[in-house]
Amino acid sequence: MRYRTTEIWKSVDWVTILLYVIMVIAGWFSICGASYEFDNTGLFDPSGRPGMQMIWIATSFVLIFILLMLESDFFEIFAYLIYAVVIVLLVVTIFVAPNIKGSHSWLVLGPIRLQPAELAKFATALALAKFMNGYGFKLTTCKNFLIALGMIFLPMVCILLQRETGSALVYLAFFLVLYREGMTGYVLLTGICAVAYFVIGMKYSGVMAGITPLGELIVSCLVLLITTGLIGSVGKDQKTVRWILYATVGAFLAGYIVSLFVPVNFAWISLGLVGLTSLYLLYLSLRGWVRHYALIALFALGSIGFLYSVDYMFNEILESHQQIRIKVSLGLEDDPTGAGYNVNQSKIAIGSGGLTGKGFLNGTQTKLKYVPEQDTDFIFCTVGEEQGFVGASAVLLLFGAFILRLIVLAERQDNTFGRVYGYSVASIFLFHLVINVGMVTGLTPVIGIPLPFFSYGGSSLWGFTVLLFIFLRLDASRKER
Repeated sequence: MRYRTTEIWKSVDWVTILLYVIMVIAGWFSICGASYEFDNTGLFDPSGRPGMQMIWIATSFVLIFILLMLESDFFEIFAYLIYAVVIVLLVVTIFVAPNIKGSHSWLVLGPIRLQPAELAKFATALALAKFMNGYGFKLTTCKNFLIALGMIFLPMVCILLQRETGSALVYLAFFLVLYREGMTGYVLLTGICAVAYFVIGMKYSGVMAGITPLGELIVSCLVLLITTGLIGSVGKDQKTVRWILYATVGAFLAGYIVSLFVPVNFAWISLGLVGLTSLYLLYLSLRGWVRHYALIALFALGSIGFLYSVDYMFNEILESHQQIRIKVSLGLEDDPTGAGYNVNQSKIAIGSGGLTGKGFLNGTQTKLKYVPEQDTDFIFCTVGEEQGFVGASAVLLLFGAFILRLIVLAERQDNTFGRVYGYSVASIFLFHLVINVGMVTGLTPVIGIPLPFFSYGGSSLWGFTVLLFIFLRLDASRKER
């Protein structure tokens, strides 16, 4: 046993562990700055948040020891069982969890509150890794791809039913893993384009240039541009690309000449060009049985259909608080005392920190509690206020080094299980970092997800710790084989 323990500690990646320890310690100091009150409890008093977080950190180190002592095969053998147990927990949570700030995502067990959604991340990563490690597995087959999607969307739907939209959106990070393992780039492109269409459609909804709806014109021109690019890059059909460019220039030039005499809706011109291009691509596909022409045509037509569904999705599917958050983020509404309050106060706190910050426990915005959730979802504003631009940049660089290290470890795995799980870990951390910092600085809507190792909370810290150290145990096992 002593020999085995010595070998594990020699094999484990100490660079990643060092980065983890630095972030956990820096996170604890940030929580102190965000929640400590001088006339109240001490920093290590368990009745206060800094003291309680210290307890979570101590128990996390116990979890680390347990995870590293387990056989590496344990995680692959019991991956499906762990996934099933967590799914059951998620379903139970929907019905028995109390209403806490509008969501039903916390199981209350006496003095302990547990959020199963945090545990579902590593469980989903394990199950997906085991599935993709099967003999002869190919993600390009329709059956395998649909099963992989089902494994990702099942916990996502359960969490949505708990009214935890932010935690559910984290599961979109798994699409980066699928892309690494062979998923067509069309899927990622479609997702990115859908976000762009939604933002542009909402931003310019109702804005008119003469009789031309500006949102429809911009999106339809963007669809035409992307479609033309796909024909040239994927289909290698430069002749069709030239004809589309000639037709586009000619149509808009003719439209401009006509507009000198009568009003012209230029959106109709661009929409007509998209429609004609799609019909021509379908003709080429049927004539030569070339699949990519049909896929590009469906992408173009689907993009236009999505554009005209934006208003319905926004007004009928999203909740009212989600609508106002998106409008505030896009600058469509100014709500400094309502939905925009958190972000405005967060920006003030970060800006007041200047270059080097006000110093530990000297943040005025945080001490006066101007920023709601300043020790959980908005913890980054505390870093910006107390440590300034230098401290905030250091945190971002620390996370960047951490995520790059995870990618390096994932690439050096000698089996698919370890590689897929490693990329899942890196993708989840990347998603949390980008969205959390984005919402604190006003670049993305506020959806309420924590900053790993910095935000206060036992479930969050435990979830990220387990997620990470399962991977480090798998990585250490390379030298055991």
